[in-house]
Amino acid sequence: MPTLHGAPHLFGDWFGTRKWLNRRGLYLNVAVNEEYMGNVRGGRTRSDVLAGQVAAELDIDWQRLAGVSGLWTHLLVINGHGRNFGYNLGDSVTNPEQIYGGRGNVVAHLVAMYAEKTFLRKRIVVSAEDIPTGSFFAYDYVACSFMNVSVCSNFAPGKYVPGGRDWPSGNLGGVVRAFPAKKVYVMGGIFAVSPHAYNGGISGWALAQSGLGKVSSQVEVGWMPWFGKHALRGNYKIGAWYDNSRYPNLYADIHGNSFQLTGQPRRYEAGMSTAWFMFDQMLVRNGPGVAEGLLAVGGVGYSQGNVVAMRDHEWIGLVETGSPWHRREDQIGAMFQHMDMSRTVSRQQESSRALGLPYLANQWGPVWGVQRWENVYEAFYSTHVLRNSTTMQFDFQYLQHPGATTTFRDAAVMGIQFTANL
Repeated sequence: MPTLHGAPHLFGDWFGTRKWLNRRGLYLNVAVNEEYMGNVRGGRTRSDVLAGQVAAELDIDWQRLAGVSGLWTHLLVINGHGRNFGYNLGDSVTNPEQIYGGRGNVVAHLVAMYAEKTFLRKRIVVSAEDIPTGSFFAYDYVACSFMNVSVCSNFAPGKYVPGGRDWPSGNLGGVVRAFPAKKVYVMGGIFAVSPHAYNGGISGWALAQSGLGKVSSQVEVGWMPWFGKHALRGNYKIGAWYDNSRYPNLYADIHGNSFQLTGQPRRYEAGMSTAWFMFDQMLVRNGPGVAEGLLAVGGVGYSQGNVVAMRDHEWIGLVETGSPWHRREDQIGAMFQHMDMSRTVSRQQESSRALGLPYLANQWGPVWGVQRWENVYEAFYSTHVLRNSTTMQFDFQYLQHPGATTTFRDAAVMGIQFTANL
């Protein structure tokens, strides 16, 4: 799981409190994130939105605290505010923001609460309880340098369907990671699938929800090589998951015709599958840091199109640290994303249009036309200030076919993100 521990802090050592806690294996961290974003042209409406969150994390090393070797526990709670800019924009397929919605409009929304134990000299790691699946599977921290949330911290479509819901939704379950070689890992997990809109209820704390009888089984294999005399670090991963729940076909009734036209019951499909390949690879090293250089990042993701509105998603980008211009903590990056909607959901929307019916919302929210595909072009510059504990990121995105339709003009979006690790 990604952690705030070890990052520079705006208020330093908290007048000695942090050092006292750390000596006892208690790692408490608080971070603030604020984003302001607006479209300067295109989209459904001209709009700007401020959204943000406060995250509090407590990691406990039970070896230091109580002498229990190899045991850690993790707790992450957030509070958020703001509106979904994508709705104003007319784009529920990709959201230019990292921070929006999903926080439950409560004081404290539970993201993660789980224990982690190592075995066989850390060759096997077992994690269990309430875990966002994307903190382990299909996770890429380099892609999270970009503000567009479709690749942070893992990819759409997989993280927007019940079997693979990602941060800030936790899933009851467990993960086993094995390291058969120094640069190779194999990982498997089983998670309960919630039939509700919010895992754990609106606040995330209601772990014993009704209807948790179905499971999502996930697997991933990763390779982490270092190439050449400059130790060019890479991460390559391939994985898949299968959810054994039953889901309604997006178009067909029990006879294979449009359920909107015939009025017959919808066909239900047994199971849902998702797969991915992801990578990041350092191309040029600028300094000793693990990510200090020019990195390529990319991937492809797929979900079963007869029950998931987005069928596939491809992305490729470059991220460069600021070392060449003597700003080691700064970053600059550019990325291209392409998203295809499924033919099944397009047929449903064509049926709606022919019958004069409103378009039906899907996993990505409201629909404003027949959905085909969308492209996103993004560029950013991120600079560190105030003891390197605070980040200001300036972002530009161009959305071609917002919402994967031609209903609205292509949108140009500008944003700024402020992050402080307190």
